[in-house]
Amino acid sequence: MTTPSSLPDSSDALLQAYSGRVRVRVGGLLLRDGAMLLAGHRGLLPEHTPFWSPPGGGWQFGESLKEALVREFQEETGLAVRVGRFLHLHEFSQGPLQALELFFEVLADGDKTPQLGHDPEHGSDAQLLTALQWFTPRQLQQLPPAQLHPVLRQVLSPDDIFVPQLLFS
Repeated sequence: MTTPSSLPDSSDALLQAYSGRVRVRVGGLLLRDGAMLLAGHRGLLPEHTPFWSPPGGGWQFGESLKEALVREFQEETGLAVRVGRFLHLHEFSQGPLQALELFFEVLADGDKTPQLGHDPEHGSDAQLLTALQWFTPRQLQQLPPAQLHPVLRQVLSPDDIFVPQLLFS
Protein backbone atom coordinates (compact mmCIF):
# COMPACT_ATOMS: atom_id res chain seq x y z
CA MET A 1 0.00 0.00 0.00
CA THR A 2 1.21 3.52 -0.79
CA THR A 3 1.64 5.80 2.19
CA PRO A 4 0.98 9.55 2.02
CA SER A 5 4.69 10.32 2.03
CA SER A 6 5.29 7.93 -0.88
CA LEU A 7 2.71 9.42 -3.23
CA PRO A 8 4.46 11.16 -6.12
CA ASP A 9 5.20 14.81 -5.30
CA SER A 10 3.41 16.09 -8.40
CA SER A 11 0.25 14.28 -7.35
CA ASP A 12 -0.04 16.04 -3.98
CA ALA A 13 -1.78 19.10 -5.42
CA LEU A 14 -3.93 17.02 -7.79
CA LEU A 15 -5.18 14.71 -5.05
CA GLN A 16 -5.50 17.30 -2.28
CA ALA A 17 -9.26 17.72 -2.87
CA TYR A 18 -9.77 14.01 -2.17
CA SER A 19 -7.23 13.43 0.61
CA GLY A 20 -7.99 12.90 4.27
CA ARG A 21 -11.73 12.36 3.91
CA VAL A 22 -14.05 9.54 3.00
CA ARG A 23 -15.77 9.80 -0.36
CA VAL A 24 -18.67 7.86 -1.80
CA ARG A 25 -18.02 7.13 -5.45
CA VAL A 26 -20.08 5.54 -8.20
CA GLY A 27 -18.58 3.79 -11.20
CA GLY A 28 -19.98 2.35 -14.40
CA LEU A 29 -18.98 -0.86 -16.12
CA LEU A 30 -19.70 -0.53 -19.84
CA LEU A 31 -19.00 -3.49 -22.13
CA ARG A 32 -18.90 -3.39 -25.92
CA ASP A 33 -17.80 -6.30 -28.11
CA GLY A 34 -16.22 -8.08 -25.15
CA ALA A 35 -14.18 -5.07 -24.04
CA MET A 36 -14.69 -2.71 -21.10
CA LEU A 37 -14.33 1.08 -21.20
CA LEU A 38 -11.82 2.36 -18.64
CA ALA A 39 -10.54 5.81 -17.75
CA GLY A 40 -6.84 6.47 -17.18
CA HIS A 41 -6.06 8.72 -14.21
CA ARG A 42 -2.82 10.40 -13.25
CA GLY A 43 -1.57 11.16 -9.78
CA LEU A 44 -1.90 7.78 -8.10
CA LEU A 45 1.25 6.21 -9.55
CA PRO A 46 4.74 7.61 -10.16
CA GLU A 47 6.02 9.05 -13.43
CA HIS A 48 2.59 9.75 -14.96
CA THR A 49 1.79 6.03 -15.12
CA PRO A 50 -1.97 5.70 -15.67
CA PHE A 51 -4.24 4.07 -13.13
CA TRP A 52 -7.12 2.42 -15.02
CA SER A 53 -10.59 2.30 -13.50
CA PRO A 54 -14.22 2.40 -14.64
CA PRO A 55 -15.53 5.91 -15.38
CA GLY A 56 -17.29 7.49 -12.44
CA GLY A 57 -16.85 9.87 -9.55
CA GLY A 58 -18.27 11.41 -6.43
CA TRP A 59 -21.85 11.17 -5.31
CA GLN A 60 -23.19 14.66 -4.53
CA PHE A 61 -25.76 15.64 -1.95
CA GLY A 62 -29.28 15.66 -3.40
CA GLU A 63 -28.57 13.14 -6.18
CA SER A 64 -29.61 9.54 -6.38
CA LEU A 65 -26.75 7.11 -7.00
CA LYS A 66 -28.02 6.52 -10.52
CA GLU A 67 -28.25 10.25 -11.26
CA ALA A 68 -24.67 10.67 -10.03
CA LEU A 69 -23.43 7.88 -12.29
CA VAL A 70 -25.24 9.24 -15.36
CA ARG A 71 -23.71 12.70 -14.67
CA GLU A 72 -20.22 11.36 -14.04
CA PHE A 73 -20.27 9.13 -17.11
CA GLN A 74 -21.38 12.07 -19.27
CA GLU A 75 -18.62 14.31 -17.84
CA GLU A 76 -15.86 11.75 -18.33
CA THR A 77 -16.86 10.04 -21.60
CA GLY A 78 -19.47 12.19 -23.34
CA LEU A 79 -21.78 9.16 -23.39
CA ALA A 80 -25.41 9.18 -22.26
CA VAL A 81 -25.97 5.97 -20.32
CA ARG A 82 -28.71 4.07 -18.56
CA VAL A 83 -27.84 2.48 -15.25
CA GLY A 84 -28.44 -1.23 -14.96
CA ARG A 85 -27.73 -3.73 -12.20
CA PHE A 86 -25.74 -3.04 -9.06
CA LEU A 87 -22.56 -5.15 -9.30
CA HIS A 88 -19.82 -4.39 -6.81
CA LEU A 89 -19.16 -2.71 -3.47
CA HIS A 90 -15.52 -1.86 -2.86
CA GLU A 91 -13.57 -0.16 -0.09
CA PHE A 92 -10.73 1.81 -1.71
CA SER A 93 -7.89 2.81 0.57
CA GLN A 94 -4.54 4.02 -0.72
CA GLY A 95 -2.48 6.36 1.42
CA PRO A 96 -4.52 9.49 2.16
CA LEU A 97 -7.31 8.40 -0.21
CA GLN A 98 -10.33 6.51 1.09
CA ALA A 99 -13.62 5.82 -0.66
CA LEU A 100 -16.60 3.56 -0.57
CA GLU A 101 -17.23 2.68 -4.22
CA LEU A 102 -20.41 1.34 -5.76
CA PHE A 103 -20.17 -0.10 -9.26
CA PHE A 104 -23.12 -0.55 -11.60
CA GLU A 105 -23.65 -1.97 -15.06
CA VAL A 106 -24.18 0.86 -17.56
CA LEU A 107 -25.74 0.64 -21.00
CA ALA A 108 -25.16 3.12 -23.82
CA ASP A 109 -27.31 3.60 -26.88
CA GLY A 110 -25.75 2.92 -30.25
CA ASP A 111 -22.08 2.84 -31.06
CA LYS A 112 -21.20 6.42 -30.20
CA THR A 113 -17.46 6.79 -29.65
CA PRO A 114 -16.51 7.92 -26.14
CA GLN A 115 -14.64 11.22 -25.93
CA LEU A 116 -12.25 12.06 -23.11
CA GLY A 117 -14.09 14.50 -20.89
CA HIS A 118 -13.07 16.53 -17.90
CA ASP A 119 -13.41 16.73 -14.17
CA PRO A 120 -15.13 20.03 -13.32
CA GLU A 121 -13.45 20.00 -9.89
CA HIS A 122 -10.10 20.71 -11.56
CA GLY A 123 -8.83 23.33 -13.97
CA SER A 124 -7.85 22.43 -17.54
CA ASP A 125 -4.16 22.25 -16.58
CA ALA A 126 -4.81 19.96 -13.57
CA GLN A 127 -7.07 17.22 -14.94
CA LEU A 128 -6.75 13.75 -13.43
CA LEU A 129 -8.30 12.06 -16.48
CA THR A 130 -5.71 11.30 -19.15
CA ALA A 131 -7.28 8.73 -21.47
CA LEU A 132 -10.21 6.47 -22.29
CA GLN A 133 -9.52 3.02 -23.62
CA TRP A 134 -11.35 -0.24 -24.30
CA PHE A 135 -9.74 -3.28 -22.65
CA THR A 136 -10.51 -6.96 -23.15
CA PRO A 137 -10.06 -9.27 -20.15
CA ARG A 138 -6.84 -10.57 -21.75
CA GLN A 139 -5.47 -7.02 -22.01
CA LEU A 140 -6.40 -6.35 -18.36
CA GLN A 141 -4.37 -9.38 -17.27
CA GLN A 142 -1.31 -8.01 -19.09
CA LEU A 143 -1.28 -4.79 -17.05
CA PRO A 144 0.74 -4.56 -13.85
CA PRO A 145 -1.77 -4.96 -10.96
CA ALA A 146 -0.86 -1.53 -9.53
CA GLN A 147 -2.17 0.10 -12.73
CA LEU A 148 -5.58 -1.53 -12.47
CA HIS A 149 -8.45 -0.88 -10.09
CA PRO A 150 -8.74 -3.81 -7.63
CA VAL A 151 -12.26 -4.77 -8.82
CA LEU A 152 -10.77 -5.57 -12.24
CA ARG A 153 -7.63 -7.47 -11.27
CA GLN A 154 -9.23 -10.94 -11.36
CA VAL A 155 -11.37 -10.49 -14.50
CA LEU A 156 -10.81 -13.44 -16.82
CA SER A 157 -13.86 -13.05 -19.06
CA PRO A 158 -16.52 -10.40 -19.71
CA ASP A 159 -18.92 -12.55 -17.65
CA ASP A 160 -16.76 -11.97 -14.54
CA ILE A 161 -17.80 -8.31 -14.56
CA PHE A 162 -21.35 -9.37 -13.71
CA VAL A 163 -20.50 -11.54 -10.71
CA PRO A 164 -21.46 -9.42 -7.66
CA GLN A 165 -18.63 -8.74 -5.25
CA LEU A 166 -18.09 -7.11 -1.88
CA LEU A 167 -14.43 -6.18 -1.49
CA PHE A 168 -13.16 -4.77 1.77
CA SER A 169 -9.54 -4.07 2.64
